[in-house]
Amino acid sequence: METMPQPTALPLILASTSPYRKSLLAKLGLAFEVVAPHVDETAQDRESPEQLVARLAEAKAKAVARNFPAALIIGSDQVAVVDGQIVGKPHTHEKAVMQLKRAAGKRIAFLTGVCLYNSKSGRSQTDVVPFYVVLRPLTDLQIQHYLQQEQPYDCAGGFKAEGLGIALFERLEGTDPNTLIGLPLIRLIQMLENEGVCVI
Repeated sequence: METMPQPTALPLILASTSPYRKSLLAKLGLAFEVVAPHVDETAQDRESPEQLVARLAEAKAKAVARNFPAALIIGSDQVAVVDGQIVGKPHTHEKAVMQLKRAAGKRIAFLTGVCLYNSKSGRSQTDVVPFYVVLRPLTDLQIQHYLQQEQPYDCAGGFKAEGLGIALFERLEGTDPNTLIGLPLIRLIQMLENEGVCVI
């Protein structure tokens, strides 16, 4: 006789304000709560992009843990890297134009840090999952048209992969497309299973 997945004895918390991460986590069918982590995301001196996202993912989870002493808390952070340099969220149209001009025709690395922190046991699992996007060569008119259509100013790199941004791509390289949107679900499922939480 088959048994259904058992709910975790500990509440599951997503330490994020990202609507994209919330919708990704909802795909797993687990009950969870969303709590803003309030963490300074400034990079430290000589910190690599990988070190930055790993540190911030764990910092976000542990910041929320102060109010949830017995929970499984998910923290995540992402950066885009072009020519070895971190590219953040553009926030304005002008900066988005500059980002896309710089990235056109190039391979962009999206590095996503994910942390599952058990605030009851103190156990922390943290990993950095890469995903790569190769952009097509783009004309100024194509860049302007795309940005006017989608206005992706809150997205690292200046585009939404899950929307019209797909038209900017030449190819995708990686094991989990959810990583590109902001939460590496395949790796997170493994972490949850390590804590006794079965998704299926």
